[in-house]
Amino acid sequence: MRVKDILKEKGMTAKALAAQIGISEGALSQQLAENSNPSLRTLEKIASALGVSVGELFEPRGNFITCPHCGGMIHIEPTAP
Repeated sequence: MRVKDILKEKGMTAKALAAQIGISEGALSQQLAENSNPSLRTLEKIASALGVSVGELFEPRGNFITCPHCGGMIHIEPTAP
């Protein structure tokens, strides 16, 4: 999920987000862990607090590809002609 990126873009801390959605910072961290499966309701609360759609929590912005080896997202920068 892109929550950490969106927090950075918005100048918001995880602690502030957690407080806004009514959970502890530790609980938020658990919800955002790679192996977690947060409920749709939790995702809706996070998205609403960040002012984005639920889909935007998962969609990378810009030019990205998925690494075939690790599955991580790689940002592709355009090169000058």
